[in-house]
Order: sequence, then structure tokens, then C-alpha cells
Amino acid sequence: MATRELTLDQVDLCDLDTFQHGDPNEYFDVLRREAPVHWHERSWGKGFWAVTKYDDLLNVSIDPYTFVSSRGIVLDNDGVRTAREKRLEEQGGYEMDARGRMLIMSDPPRHTDLRQLVNKDFTRKGIAYLEAETRKTVTRILDEVCERGECDFVLDMARKLPLEVICELMGVPEGDWESMFEMTNRVIGFDDPEYGEVTEEISEAEMQLTAETLQYFFGLIADRRENETHDLLSKLVRADMNGTKLEDIDIYLFFILLIIAGNETTRNATTGGMIALTQHPDQYKLLVDDPSLIPNAVEEIVRWTSPVMHFVRVASRDTEIRGHKISEGDEVCIWYPSANRDEDMFENPHVFDVTRDPNPHIAFGKGEHFCLGANLARLELRVMFEEICKRMPDIEPAGEPEKLRSNFINGVKRWPVTFTPSAPVGG
Repeated sequence: MATRELTLDQVDLCDLDTFQHGDPNEYFDVLRREAPVHWHERSWGKGFWAVTKYDDLLNVSIDPYTFVSSRGIVLDNDGVRTAREKRLEEQGGYEMDARGRMLIMSDPPRHTDLRQLVNKDFTRKGIAYLEAETRKTVTRILDEVCERGECDFVLDMARKLPLEVICELMGVPEGDWESMFEMTNRVIGFDDPEYGEVTEEISEAEMQLTAETLQYFFGLIADRRENETHDLLSKLVRADMNGTKLEDIDIYLFFILLIIAGNETTRNATTGGMIALTQHPDQYKLLVDDPSLIPNAVEEIVRWTSPVMHFVRVASRDTEIRGHKISEGDEVCIWYPSANRDEDMFENPHVFDVTRDPNPHIAFGKGEHFCLGANLARLELRVMFEEICKRMPDIEPAGEPEKLRSNFINGVKRWPVTFTPSAPVGG
């Protein structure tokens, strides 16, 4: 619970310092209690509506016709990205506008049609065959650090499994996996200076890097057109959407989304979950003593960490939320960490409880934009924690986690841990 008394006028959801170094849940507690649908001013331009209660977030999520995704899905906290878009237009532009085209930034019927192209590949049945290989990968990852007795949990453990799994599924050559990690950090970490702070100015080096990135991905697409395999990239190349083949740009945008979503969110749920378990050693002991609790614990980890913290929707028409008049064109920002700690939905929401049941968290979203990779994320998280609990029962922090500077992704960049050294077990 909040450790200090905040007032509504102190709430600033664009203050990235709070998300990196403080506790934004204090803001959300105030908003749910005093202004669950809150007009939030910001330092530039027009403000936005902050929606923080579970039921309201659900209602926005299941109405993609009123609250659309095709006009942008992420808050621009300081106006720089908006100014950048204008600058790109002035310069002729070299970036491709994903709004209305990329799956996550499209609305029905296009969104529905795009999703159906790969939906079966991500069902529980569709990803079941991956468990044995996933466990083998986790075993190898732990074998690489187990004798050291210490490691960086993010860089040496949490990042590797989801990155390797999604790159393998998509057909990215193994030698390029590390570059995919660097690319996703740059895309997701747009507000973190470490990954290249976004400015209005567009440098020649940046333009060259973007050109090289596009050339690389379009090269992969061209190769699959000539040499089909069984990976998801080949499936997208072969895909027929309403009698029409996808253009290279659409395949590229789909490809990028799956790489980013399949990597970043699971990595941060793994890290955030392990941090929570070390902060609540009684809960970790429950899992070490009874691994059958781990599938249930995965749901609590996802609720607790809420790896994607917000999405923006834009009102396509005048409407209302909880009696507040929302005008056409208004940005409506839905906050998942807040909904997942809503006192009206969860008993003791600020308690981390791996036995929580029921656990109707909304971290994977609802409606048309429900997370395509939810089943894959659950599989990876379950296997990872099963193996960690078995092989590192005394893992503990060796320092503070270094958080990502973001109010979009609840990310951790680095986190040193220690554990009793052990011998490798893989073949």
C-alpha cells in the first residue's frame, strides 16, 4: 500500500523518474480511489484520459470500434515523438508508419484478418510441442551460469529463453539473435537514454542504421520467397489475406512485432517475478517445496509485474466512461498495473500470493487485442521457474535491480544475483 499520502494534483503519469526509481502504484492507488477516469494534463499539447479501474479498462478493451488502436498506442510523454513525426514528414521520411498496418496498431476488420494468419500457431495446442525443447534450452541457460554462483539475472538468464524461442519460431538465423536483442531494446526503450533518447533531430547515423535494419529484414523476406521453410516468416510470406498476398512492409511490421512482443514482455515478467519471489521468500519456499504451484504462481507473477503498463486508445466518436464525456479524438490511456491491483476485483491486491485463486488478472489484455503470445509466455515462464526452483533454491539478490526508464514497459535492464554453485546437468 501507499507509504505516503499523495494528493490527486501530485499524480504525474508522465514522470518517468517515478517509474524508474519510485513506485507508480502509489499514483494508481490515488487515481482508483479519487478519480478512476481522470483527465491528465501534460507539459505539452493536449492531455489524455487515464483509466485505472478494472471494469473500465475491460470495457475500453472490448470495444475496438469506439476506442481504436490505429492512431497510436503509446503515450508521448514530452511531445518529442510528435515533433519528430512532423520533422520526418518535412524531410520526406524514412520511417514506416505502422499505424493502421501493424497488428497491434490496427482495428477490425484488418486486425482480425491479420491475427487469423498465425492464431493457430499460438494456441495452447499449437505451442505444446515446444515444451521439451524449451526445457532443454532452459537447462542449457542454467548450465552456463550454475558453476559461477553468481550472474546477472537479466542478461545471463531471463533474456535468453524468450529471445531464442521467438527467433527460432520466426526463422532468424542464430548468428543474428544478439542483434535482435539490441534492436528490441532500442524500440522498447525509447524513453531510456541508454538505448538512444529520441530527439527531434534525425542524424545521418540513425538514418543509416534504420536503412540497414530494413535491408536486413527485407533480405530475410526475399530469401523466404525463394526458399520456403517451416518457420513463421515463411508462413507470412505464403499467407493469403482475403485473396491478397501481404506486401513486404506488412510482413516486416508483423515480423518486428512478434520478435519484440515475444522477447521483451516475457523477459521482464521472468525478471520481475524472480524479484518478487526474492522479496517474498516465504512464497519462493512454497514453490521450491511444491512445484505443482508454479502454474498458479505464473498467473500471480504476470498480475504483479504487468509487463506492459499501458496502452493508448483514441476515441473514434463522442462517448462516456463512468459518466465522463470523452470527445472524439481524445486519447484514452488504460493502465494495467492499476487494474491488476483494483480492490474491487482482487482480495488483498497489494499482497504477492502465489496461491491466489481465482486470479482474473488482465495483464494479457482482453478482446481483439488479447495477447497473441499469452500461451507461449505461460509455457516459457512455467518451465523457467520450474527449473530455477529445482536448481537454485537459494537464489538471492546481490544488488538492486536497474529499471528501465519507461512508463510503457515494466522493464529491468540488469540485476545481479547469487546462488550456491552447482554442476551442470545438461547432456
